[in-house]
Amino acid sequence: MVKEQMIVIGEKETFMVRVLTQKAQSADVECKFVPCTVNDINANMENVTLIALYMEDEMIPNESVLHFITEKLEDKGIQIMIIGDQRDIPKVCEHIPPELVYRTFARPIDNAEYVEEISEYYKKIALGEFKKSILVVDDDPQYLSIVREWLKDTYKVSMANSGLQAIKWLGKNRVDLILLDHEMPITGGPQVLEMLRNDADTSSIPVIFLTGKGDKESVMAVKALHPEGYFLKTIKREELLEKLKEFFLIHR
Repeated sequence: MVKEQMIVIGEKETFMVRVLTQKAQSADVECKFVPCTVNDINANMENVTLIALYMEDEMIPNESVLHFITEKLEDKGIQIMIIGDQRDIPKVCEHIPPELVYRTFARPIDNAEYVEEISEYYKKIALGEFKKSILVVDDDPQYLSIVREWLKDTYKVSMANSGLQAIKWLGKNRVDLILLDHEMPITGGPQVLEMLRNDADTSSIPVIFLTGKGDKESVMAVKALHPEGYFLKTIKREELLEKLKEFFLIHR
């Protein structure tokens, strides 16, 4: 079984950086030091699922490095722990969206708490707690199964085989996105969308239609309902994953 991997980014490999690296390894995580440059970070990001940024006194990374780190966090869907002087942490957090910051530690750091937070982070990864959640609504069980198989490694996927089942499920659950079949019997996609928009609890959930019709008239009819978008059902796996990734980056 491959160990989880993280990196500790710092200006140089000080005694404290070595301690942080060793403590992470004690939590059964493969960890190494990486210098705080774009090239070094880029060369060491493969398979990394957590970043720790360690700052000595007033050694705050420049904006280009922080921007690059943010891009990598977003691209890989991972988070960062920021460690430094209490005065410096807010300066870094100005450049990294709060949803990407897992935890901040003011120096001097509590090593036991640091190890505990790393272990907790990887437990949450195993449970899929950091994954975006998607509800796929379609009356075709085979299509539901295919889409679930495509998405399950990247997202938390739930399924409903009718509009009414989706509405009932959403009464007790929340999701980040709904992929909604436009052409369903009894309660079709447009009716489901209207019901969602008229309910305060679901009105803000983004909806992307799934449609089997790609002709101009059909597409215009779908767009006239003002969903967040639409995908043709002929879409391939890699294209679907890429478009969903773009959607969540834009709507983070």
